[in-house]
Amino acid sequence: MSENIKTTLRDSAAMRWTALLLLALAMFCSYIFMDILSPIKDLMQSQRGWDSLAFGTMQGAETFLNVFVFFLIFAGIILDKMGVRFTAVLSGAVMLIGGLIKYYAVSDAFIGSGLETWFTENLNYIPGFDELGISPFYLGMPASAKFAAVGFMIFGCGCEMAGITVSRGIVKWFKGRETALAMGSEMALARLGVATCMIFSPFFAKLGGEVSVSRSVAFGVVLLCIALMMCIVYFFMDKKLDAQTGEAEEKDDPFKISDIWAILSSQGFWLVALLCVLYYSAIFPFQKYAVNMLQCNLTLTPGEGFWASNTVTIVQYLIMLLVAACSFSSNFSNGKAKKYGLMAIAIVALVVYCFMGFKRGSAETVFAVFPLLAVAITPILGSYVDHKGKAASMLMIGSLLLILCHLTFAFILPMFKGSAVGGIMVAYITILVLGASFSLVPAALWPSVPKLVDEKIIGSAYALIFWIQNIGLWLFPMLIGKVLDSTNVGVEDPTKLDYTYALVMLACLGIAAFLIGLYLKAVDKKKGYGLEEPNIK
Repeated sequence: MSENIKTTLRDSAAMRWTALLLLALAMFCSYIFMDILSPIKDLMQSQRGWDSLAFGTMQGAETFLNVFVFFLIFAGIILDKMGVRFTAVLSGAVMLIGGLIKYYAVSDAFIGSGLETWFTENLNYIPGFDELGISPFYLGMPASAKFAAVGFMIFGCGCEMAGITVSRGIVKWFKGRETALAMGSEMALARLGVATCMIFSPFFAKLGGEVSVSRSVAFGVVLLCIALMMCIVYFFMDKKLDAQTGEAEEKDDPFKISDIWAILSSQGFWLVALLCVLYYSAIFPFQKYAVNMLQCNLTLTPGEGFWASNTVTIVQYLIMLLVAACSFSSNFSNGKAKKYGLMAIAIVALVVYCFMGFKRGSAETVFAVFPLLAVAITPILGSYVDHKGKAASMLMIGSLLLILCHLTFAFILPMFKGSAVGGIMVAYITILVLGASFSLVPAALWPSVPKLVDEKIIGSAYALIFWIQNIGLWLFPMLIGKVLDSTNVGVEDPTKLDYTYALVMLACLGIAAFLIGLYLKAVDKKKGYGLEEPNIK
């Protein structure tokens, strides 16, 4: 028996990390598409007439079907019934379909088409949804934003399905091993999608000197094709694993409503879910407005010559990859000389990257540093949770950092308006710390879920948490847009908006997350969930 176990793919470090890489690359591509319009919010207003409310409503539409049609709940049931590999391929296909619709919506071909006329004349009032204030459309919303919202809804179904599938897949391949490290590493690579999006979305939109927002979305669609291919390759790896272990991909026990009740009756589950929705609502919606917020608060002088060329974009991205690769690899280096050598290279490269962002005078490349510190420390944090525990404590620290960063953006950064160097230094430091917070919480949060529910229904548990999280991800992009419009009446220039009230709202989410984290730690101590205990016994 032991001979057979040793020969499975799961017991080969190279194979299980290869499986992780396939899943992480798929999420990397989906993260790029998720925020593909975020760095060009100002262009969407000038090119397609999307004000902050239209932009926020379209962005929030990503999670509409997941929340109000309960698609995520069904996704969890599909995952538990059909298994990881089937759901992975399905999610990749659904993301691609949604991406293609969104591309057409923002393309020049949509302008003047019959679809534009239909969307202009329809979906201005949806009975029931409008009364409840949850309609994904509104009277006066640009037709392109409406149709893009439809595509984004479909993409969101696939993306969130992929999220729970990846979490379940990691548990399947790494159970009893370095689970938190694997989850943290997957998230670190996926987070690089944010930086890639921030750098290349404006690059493609302005390529050749002619602005075309559809080129940015086309870039994202190509990456969604790659994501689907990664899911297909994973399908065959996972199938081979099951053939070796004799495990069945489908579940023998039929899904029962009592399974959902077993999850919902757990106090620990609810605390983790609430912490999740509060924390992520202060991060993901913020990402969609972050570049525009920096444009409004930084004194940026666009670069000339080399600093305005396409070449500098490629060079800066390669330097960013060098930072990520060296900082990430340093966590796995045995010798001190090699470890600190890689860290030194990463630090020098990061300084060069930041200098280039300053010389380019580009808000999107400033915010692109967001995931870089996370890439460096996420493996450390994941390994720490695996070997030392303290997950609940890390959730609290992450929430505190979140509060500090949003308040800095709200009150400290505007004080440096007019100081090009001072403002950009404050921005870089705050964004890097926010990225560190973003790695603290996921590295501790997701590996804690298997400690709260039975393994047989873990897919449904992840789905429920993602569903609750999606309520916030639907609501807060719209709320930020409404707050911006109501506090900037008469402001026509999208780079002159006041973000103070919107950022204070996000800081309040961090305060609520910290209080729940504090209570979660007390409940864990009382009930013995083991959240403060290591994953590897």
